[in-house]
Amino acid sequence: MNSKKVKIKYVVRGFFYGLLSIVVLIVVSYLGMVWLGLPFLPFRLFDFLTRILPGAMITFVIDSMVSIITSLQIGSTSAIAKLTEQGIAIFQFLIIGGLVGALIGYLRSKIDIKRLPLWGTMIGLGLGLGLFLVEIYLIGFSDIQIAEIVWIIILMTVWGLVLGWINLWVSQKRSEDDLQEGISRREVLTLIAAAFAALLTSGLAFLIRSITTQDDNTVTEVKEPTPIPDEELQNRIQPVSGTRSEITSNEDFYRIDINTQVPEINGEEWHLVLDGLVNNPMQLSIEDIRSRPKHSQYITLSCISNKVGGDLISASLWAGIRLKDLLEEAGLQTGAGELAIESVDGFYESVSIEDMMDPRTLLVYEMNGQPLPQEHGYPLRIYIPNRYGMKQPKWITHMEVIKGEGDGYWVDRGWSEEAFVRLTSVIDEISISENGNGMLLAGGIAYAGARGINKVEIKVDDGSWQEAELRVPPLSDLTWVQWRYETQDITPGEHVATVRAYDGNGDPQIMEVNPPHPSGATGYDTFTFEV
Repeated sequence: MNSKKVKIKYVVRGFFYGLLSIVVLIVVSYLGMVWLGLPFLPFRLFDFLTRILPGAMITFVIDSMVSIITSLQIGSTSAIAKLTEQGIAIFQFLIIGGLVGALIGYLRSKIDIKRLPLWGTMIGLGLGLGLFLVEIYLIGFSDIQIAEIVWIIILMTVWGLVLGWINLWVSQKRSEDDLQEGISRREVLTLIAAAFAALLTSGLAFLIRSITTQDDNTVTEVKEPTPIPDEELQNRIQPVSGTRSEITSNEDFYRIDINTQVPEINGEEWHLVLDGLVNNPMQLSIEDIRSRPKHSQYITLSCISNKVGGDLISASLWAGIRLKDLLEEAGLQTGAGELAIESVDGFYESVSIEDMMDPRTLLVYEMNGQPLPQEHGYPLRIYIPNRYGMKQPKWITHMEVIKGEGDGYWVDRGWSEEAFVRLTSVIDEISISENGNGMLLAGGIAYAGARGINKVEIKVDDGSWQEAELRVPPLSDLTWVQWRYETQDITPGEHVATVRAYDGNGDPQIMEVNPPHPSGATGYDTFTFEV
């Protein structure tokens, strides 16, 4: 048989063995995460790559992902995006396994086959050391545990050994002429069965974990007192059926962050450090923070990546302490300019002195009457009015008062330094009244950060703008406003409705279409319907 063809067969077979064996490694790594809290290697490698790749590339991927999910309408943008990230992380690990397998397959034609396990071990060890350095980059050398080091290196080394041994075993079982037939059916079935068993075990572990760790974060009604009299709230107009809820449940609140998996923090061991240009540096536990005066406020939070009409925006009742009060207790020194905030996941952001001292800026530890969920920043996150979510870190561990301007994770990657919320309005639903009067009903929300909403208008096709009813007063000046529009002046056929809003200052929504990057999306939302 031609030696060149033999080498190609070796490489192809090696890629196949590497691909299937890495499936087993991925499952074992997952089980280590579920049962022992050890790093899940595909996700850790993906997180590392997203931190070191150019900001323009990451922005392109984010925009493309959001656009595709929005266009296909396949579910919650944040949930699908996170699943996509996780899928990419696992896929890239599969490719690495296949490429390493192909390399060992190539070595079969270059070295004594009895040395394949040794070469596999060396390659696995090298990859293990590389992933160890990745872990150090992500969490810092001082925070890495010995068990994590041992786990990463042993897991990768053993995988390399097994991969080398598989190639040796196959070489000894089959003659070179057998390679003309490619991979035997028995080999395929054996390796696929092993991979399937590993996946089945992983699935059972996932099911067990879901059952044993689930908690009900769904909130259908939040009854915290508000400054608005209950009678006034009850007399407001009713939203059109299909309009998003005035309050988003914890379960449905959008989640965007820089992690493929949620950081798990032990609240009993966690503490917040406040230092820098303060007279009294502090180190506070979550109980220390909870012991201070509590303030609650309804808020709407939006992601700067949200497209016009998108779902990366939610409303909730948040509770915590005023940052202003804590800073006054610490005593700001002359020259204090900004507050640099660091999170456990390596995220960082800086807050201006104006935002620091705004009484509405909160260090949040409760969400809809429940402890802040892990995925939304437990045990502590910050809320800053009138800013997009990119300026509001979760899982906060360190705050330093600095003299000049601080850095920001997304600012360093080309996004807006100020990240002020853009005025937006959305059509959630258009339907025909069920009472037989042929009334056209439209409903949605409008949001302008802390500036409030003065007016919402809607038009059908090229008709004139008509004012919609607002569900006012809103729960607070910091939340979106629901709106409702009714008309019988509609003809059969297909139509396009357009909505626009004016903020509390009377300023109109920007009509010009702009993408989310770098300062937030602008333009009018439209809704196509048929009568």
